[in-house]
Amino acid sequence: MNQVNEKDQEVMIDELNQANDAGLNTDENAAGTIGLTEELVEDPLSETLKKELDEQKDKYLRLFAEFDNFKRRTAVEKNELRATGGREIMTALLDVMDDFERTEKVLADSTDLDAVKQGVNLVFTKLRNTLEQKGLKVMTSVHTDFNADLHEAITEIPAPTEELKGKVIDELQKGYTLGGKIIRYAKVVVGK
Repeated sequence: MNQVNEKDQEVMIDELNQANDAGLNTDENAAGTIGLTEELVEDPLSETLKKELDEQKDKYLRLFAEFDNFKRRTAVEKNELRATGGREIMTALLDVMDDFERTEKVLADSTDLDAVKQGVNLVFTKLRNTLEQKGLKVMTSVHTDFNADLHEAITEIPAPTEELKGKVIDELQKGYTLGGKIIRYAKVVVGK
């Protein structure tokens, strides 16, 4: 059986060599035997694929243009947000500013120190409440353990009691968080 296969293979190789020697392309020769040429072949599948390819290219170009427009629009919105981002807080603080101006006028004419103190305290309370409504929170530091993630140690002094060692003894400047993130570290004195 191996001899038959080898004979058949030799015959086929000889026929291919003869066709190549005659200058015929085997693909053209095969098409010619069927009676079709490449120019006459109209493949409906290839036309469908070309249409689908054109549709996909069009979708891709539209998507790319849409994404480019999105990037531009986002950049413009981001710039506007930066320019007017503090507008809400500034608007809220205008009422406090008006109160300070009224207090300033009263200070110029008033001789009653208790009334002036009370007025300043009212304005300060209004300022604190306005800032708290916008998410500002004061950190509590005094008599808490020193934490380098929350506190900035200005100096260390001997602790007055054993239990205050490693704890915050005094606060020189309050720390603040906004929306859960630290915006200013508390400057503290630590007991050693």
